[in-house]
Amino acid sequence: GGGGGGGRGGAVAEGAAIRMLFDGECALCKREVAFLRGRDEGAGRIDFVDIAAPDYDPAANQGLSYEAAMEEIHAILPDGTVVRGIEVFRRLYEEVGLGFVYAATKNEAVERAANRVYGFWARFRMQLTGRGDMAAVLAKRAAGDASTCRQGVGGGEPGAGSPP
Repeated sequence: GGGGGGGRGGAVAEGAAIRMLFDGECALCKREVAFLRGRDEGAGRIDFVDIAAPDYDPAANQGLSYEAAMEEIHAILPDGTVVRGIEVFRRLYEEVGLGFVYAATKNEAVERAANRVYGFWARFRMQLTGRGDMAAVLAKRAAGDASTCRQGVGGGEPGAGSPP
């Protein structure tokens, strides 16, 4: 369990190197989080925050609204810097000893290309996973239906290679 929404005063959890904002209503995202949690092995290097949790607080997360966080993956560094897109995956994988997976994206041209591919995925991930478009998800959330697509993924199944 875990991965609440806020109440941390905006700071990354003590000892963590990065805070990952993730969509807890997305089965693929939850698989990636389960994989990263398993690789983190309780070390607490990654501070996971579920943006879909009822207590998600933008003020505790550098002002990132639910809508902004849904558009693409975001992470927050201990100094408050917000990173987005492929850089998030690169930093997360570095923290769990798999930096080689995204190492090529340190090259600016490769990172730009990877961000284009990721941007396409981020834009259409809800339709591709059967949740409808962003407008539908936001409308359901506004109507108070937080049960949209809270699918289980099994206990700690690895999800390497599938971007949240």
